[in-house]
Amino acid sequence: MDMILFLLLGAALTAALIYAKLRYFDFDAQMPEDYADGSTQIDLREHLNGPITCEGIIYGPTGRVASRFVADFEAHWEGNVGVMKEHFRYDSGTTQNREWRLTIGNDGAIKADADDLVEPGTGMQRGSAVQLKYRIKLPESSGGHVLDTVDWMYVVENGSIINKSQFRKYGIKVAELVATMRRKDAV
Repeated sequence: MDMILFLLLGAALTAALIYAKLRYFDFDAQMPEDYADGSTQIDLREHLNGPITCEGIIYGPTGRVASRFVADFEAHWEGNVGVMKEHFRYDSGTTQNREWRLTIGNDGAIKADADDLVEPGTGMQRGSAVQLKYRIKLPESSGGHVLDTVDWMYVVENGSIINKSQFRKYGIKVAELVATMRRKDAV
């Protein structure tokens, strides 16, 4: 009887520790409000506007680099509505064109859509950071999987943006992306 009690207590403690890690100590534990204070403020209409250079790395499920890319973006805004066209060049020699359609509310809420999203994404810009959540369908050449995505973009003092994204399937992290974005006139 004591053995069963210890097993149940051990299982409950393990579940509580996993929950605490995911809720308070993991990438997903961040909230836009965590970045509301500070001297550097992000505004996508300013920081993602005009010609933009992007460089990044995609990590696979084992944590090793799976792909590298460079990209040219062109973003334009009319008030709170923007379009960002992206042209990616991967180290494999393949290219990809994407287009984001973004709307920012007066409260900082973001609606984001692109042709490869399952449904429009949502997000928030607060202080020095932006969070976007969406479900993306990969191209058939990459398996055609639908992945739950969390993007975090952080503006740094020179106006560059550091982007970190995690991609999950069934709650399991399958890829991660780290990229920098800079306006071309700032290069």
